[in-house]
Order: sequence, then structure tokens, then C-alpha cells
Amino acid sequence: MQEDFNVVAEIRADVGKGASRRLRRTGKVPAVIYGSGKEPLSLTVAHNTLMHHLEHEAFYSHILTVTVDGKAEKAVLKDLQRHPAKPTILHVDFLRVGDDDVIHMHVPLHFLNEEACVGVKAGGLVSHLMTSVDVACKAKDLPEFIAVDIVALDVGASLHLSDIELPGGVSLPALAQGADHDLPVVSIHTPRGGASEDGEDEDEAAVEGDDA
Repeated sequence: MQEDFNVVAEIRADVGKGASRRLRRTGKVPAVIYGSGKEPLSLTVAHNTLMHHLEHEAFYSHILTVTVDGKAEKAVLKDLQRHPAKPTILHVDFLRVGDDDVIHMHVPLHFLNEEACVGVKAGGLVSHLMTSVDVACKAKDLPEFIAVDIVALDVGASLHLSDIELPGGVSLPALAQGADHDLPVVSIHTPRGGASEDGEDEDEAAVEGDDA
């Protein structure tokens, strides 16, 4: 079931660094919404409400509803500035989107069947080489995540970007740049001192015992 996110915002007339600092002291976050051929609007949103939304992975790759003074607009989260040392949001950017607008977004990867994976059952370990991918699609086709099934992946094997089964209408811009950009996404490797090495040690010990 998909989440529905509604970000309630207010228009702000007072802009600049000093104004932004004053806003943050009152529990508000300066924001902007732009795109779709309309004028950018400077906004404020409630910090605690925004932080609550950000706890949900889907918020980062979802068509949001941004309600500005009672008027709802569809948008995506385009940029987020965090304080380098405090759990504080400094600024947020929203990009207006229409259903048929083509957008580029980072979408998280969800890896399926890790415990049932052939390579894991053989003693291998899973290495997640990517946790998200950049996708291009119409706004109405934007997925909240992309599932990657690794059940058949054996030890020493890996899945690449070109192996991902994409939802309809979704593409990976990296693949259009050539084979060098078809990077590995997940692999199964033998742990150091794993079963195969232990087995070789046991075989060598058995041979030495026979020679003695």
C-alpha cells in the first residue's frame, strides 16, 4: 500500500539568510517550490512535521502533495540540506510535476530472497554495492522502490544494472551511456576463512596425518 504524503506549507515574503535563521528558531524550515513553467515560491514548512515525513523511505521517491495556503500541487523532493552536526533540516526544495512530466529521481533498491539465495545457502555473504539507482520516467510511473530478486545468485556471481527488472515506463539513464556504466548492484562472495578454505585445510591435515 502506497503512502500519501501531504506537506502543508505557507508562503513567506521575508527571504535571505537572516530571515531563514529567524524562521528556524521558530521551528520552521525555509523551502522553495519551482518548475512546471510557474514562478518559484518561497515557503515555510513545520520542521517537526517534515522530520516525521523524512522517517519514511518512500518520501524521497514519491509524488507528494504540497499544499500552499490551501492550494494543492503535485511535487517531488528535489533537494534537502541538513545541518552537518545537528538533526536539523536547513532548507528543502520541491519540484512541481505533472503526470506526464519526465523526471530523474533516485529510487531505493529492495533486495528480495536473501536468506533463500543459492549463494547464501552455500555459505556466501551478500554485498550490496548499490542501495539506490537513478531512474528516468514520467511522474505517474515513479516507483517508490525497485525490487531486486537475488534468489538464484550463486557464490562469485553478481547482478548488474542491466539485470534489474524495471517497472513499466521506467529506465536507467546510466545504461544509455554504454557498457562501462552497467555497474554491479549486488554480489555474493565467499567470506574470508570460509568453508572452502577450511575444507582445504582439513584435507591438507588429513594428508599429513596419513604420511606420518
